[in-house]
Amino acid sequence: MTATRSETQKPLKVSQLHPCFSSGAHNKYGRLHLPVSASCNIQCRFCNRSFNRDEVRPGVASGILPHGEAVDTVRRALDLCPEITVVGIAGPGDTLASGSAINAFRAVHEAYPDLIMCLSTNGLMLPDRAEELADVGVRTVTVTVNAVDPEILEKIVAYIIFEGRRITGRPMGDILTRRQLEGIRKMKALGATVKVNSVLIPGINDAHIGDIARETGEAGADIFNIIPLIPQHEMAHITPPDCAMLQEARNEAGKYVDVFRHCKHCRADACGIPGISDFSGKLYNGREMETFSHG
Repeated sequence: MTATRSETQKPLKVSQLHPCFSSGAHNKYGRLHLPVSASCNIQCRFCNRSFNRDEVRPGVASGILPHGEAVDTVRRALDLCPEITVVGIAGPGDTLASGSAINAFRAVHEAYPDLIMCLSTNGLMLPDRAEELADVGVRTVTVTVNAVDPEILEKIVAYIIFEGRRITGRPMGDILTRRQLEGIRKMKALGATVKVNSVLIPGINDAHIGDIARETGEAGADIFNIIPLIPQHEMAHITPPDCAMLQEARNEAGKYVDVFRHCKHCRADACGIPGISDFSGKLYNGREMETFSHG
């Protein structure tokens, strides 16, 4: 990594231009999600990845975009929405479970060096790929951390795939928690701005949000974002948190780290200004995109 790369990674610029990191930028600037990451290396009990054009939630895209088409897709997205300041990759699988996201970022950063490169990940492989991400221009990272207590994490994550093995139970929780915090520390040391997402799950981690915020804040997280559970998959029976529970969780997290309060449930192929415009239909209309299974 060049010595000047970290010098250009100023949180102030990110806060001014990133609609998912700043309330001031939220209704002003746009983001593009490139759905290049098909596979995933963990299975959350609430996660149901899908390919369709109807649902508006994480883990959903109309298909998989080959990473070789990333630059052309960014060009056409900017024609549709010149307010786009951020090119993000957020799935529909995990961005670091394969090399597709890094390959896409490398090409896009070379073609559009002024755009903010943003990665969302479960954090399992973040410690191993942190320097590579910085080298391809990634300046903002979101890590989804739903528990920092392995016993609670067992109730949220069914298994991880790590070093070629499927791991469950307490060992799974220990590994994932340790590597998420390590990844946050590494990205901060490389000059990135880090946001932590936590899915608020009533009866499971609702009393644990403060602990997550404290430990991730100590690791270097700049911003904390709480996402209400969308009941599905193994957690389809759980009633989502109400406004009072969400507000209580935000207040607790706010004791340790700044809380972002304007999050939208975005698809993995979103395009436009969050809550204002959506150009994903026009961007991908008529394109043949892979819809193979990923587990």
